[in-house]
Amino acid sequence: MNRPGRYWRLGRPALVVVLALVTVGIPLWLVLATSAKPQGEAVRPNLDPPGDWQPGANYADAFSEGEMLRGFVNSLLVIVPSVVLVLCLGAAAAWVFARRRGRLVAAAYAVCISGLLLPPAIITIVLQLRQLGLAGTRPGMIAVYTAMYLSTAIFFMTGFIRSIPFELEEAARVDGARPLRVFLRIILPLLRPVIATATIMVMLYAWSDIFYAFFVLGGGDAATLPINLYQVASAQLYLNNWHLVFAYVVLMSLPMIAVFVIAQRRIVSGITSGAVK
Repeated sequence: MNRPGRYWRLGRPALVVVLALVTVGIPLWLVLATSAKPQGEAVRPNLDPPGDWQPGANYADAFSEGEMLRGFVNSLLVIVPSVVLVLCLGAAAAWVFARRRGRLVAAAYAVCISGLLLPPAIITIVLQLRQLGLAGTRPGMIAVYTAMYLSTAIFFMTGFIRSIPFELEEAARVDGARPLRVFLRIILPLLRPVIATATIMVMLYAWSDIFYAFFVLGGGDAATLPINLYQVASAQLYLNNWHLVFAYVVLMSLPMIAVFVIAQRRIVSGITSGAVK
């Protein structure tokens, strides 16, 4: 091996570490350090370590002033039904798209996965929800999230189902199983890797969403965690309480960080299974 190639092979891991420290480590340290500083030190957020560490008091104040418990419950009341609907509708539609042939089916599949490329029109969404009486309600937010992430679920599940031998379904039908029984007993159990991936991806996206939640839900009693964060940041901006804002960011991120760390292998395996196979 020539010297340039050898140097590149040896220096590539170091380069990756340096890039990770710059792009991830510096912003992460800024958030953690500011969330542990007293108000006087956090007036202008910087990378200096706290002179007086007080993370406990900051997190407690952010938890109480930001109404995190209510926001956490509201987020779950929106995200959990959205995930269930995405999985149920996505799996059923993907089974049809994977097993049926024809121009009409291909056109329907193209329309369903077009959501991967076409961004939702927020103005149209809000107007439609108002006409249906769902604006500012949890069912309206659930409908928006379901429609937004259904394309992703259909795309990955369709690719995975096409890799499942059709003989398994034929054998079940020979034994007298109806389509619903075939779907529940054969297809769904085999879809576990992709279902786990879709669940985690929808949860990660919806948990941190503020754009659509702001226009659909607004504030009030149904406000989710990102909306509460926006309200806290807007209120504390004039008080220079950046230590509370960053403390709220840390607390809000902990559940999804834990989910991602625990299930990162399932995310990778589900994506490769649905996209490659």
